Amino acid sequence: MPRTERDVKDSLAATKVPADLLRRRHALVVVLTFLTGSADAVGFLSLGGAFSSVMTGNMVLLGLSAGRGDAELAVTSGCAILSFIAGLLAGARLAGSAQPDDPVWPRQVNRALILELLLFVVFLVVWEVNLPDHSERVDLVLLMLSATALGVQSSAIQRFGVPGLSSTYLTGTLTSLIGGVAARSPWHTLRPKAQVLLALMAGAAVGALVALHLTVWAPALLIAPLLLVIALASRMPE
Repeated sequence: MPRTERDVKDSLAATKVPADLLRRRHALVVVLTFLTGSADAVGFLSLGGAFSSVMTGNMVLLGLSAGRGDAELAVTSGCAILSFIAGLLAGARLAGSAQPDDPVWPRQVNRALILELLLFVVFLVVWEVNLPDHSERVDLVLLMLSATALGVQSSAIQRFGVPGLSSTYLTGTLTSLIGGVAARSPWHTLRPKAQVLLALMAGAAVGALVALHLTVWAPALLIAPLLLVIALASRMPE
């Protein structure tokens, strides 16, 4: 008899997974979240004022552009949204959906992350070839590459089948953290959420510094964390 989505989630929740493996997986997600913050900072400061992963923010920008008749902002934010959706679809095809017998880090997740890496390699080539100054058209292409890559990453993380676990959309994480603080939940249950949020802000801070003062190194800031995650995840037990 075919399993429903609820059956899969219940099976995953019931599976006994060593705590150290869960901590290792979470640490890698934190690294990916640092990458997300960096990509959003680079996109916002250097690629037209839109975000690579914050689609809620881009939707607000799209609405603002309509309200004030800003065609350039409409194109920038709209293309970022469409690119992210394309990345989500591609990532979902590669990563698939959570299965009851999944290991802590399924191979399909790394396949999706390799696609993300390839997109950022193309990003690096386009970025470096067009230095010292990018045209608006090149900036738009770079933003679309970055948004597509982050869409792939977002779908890849969904393969874990862990409710609330994300490296890209984190408003729910903040809401859950503050709710837990208000309810006086134990710190060990709140710490993973705090780590992800701090990683996002740290990535944004570093991304802003690099985008403004070390422009040539901006693509490396996106590629290096991803390479680290892929390398370490490939050594996770099946």
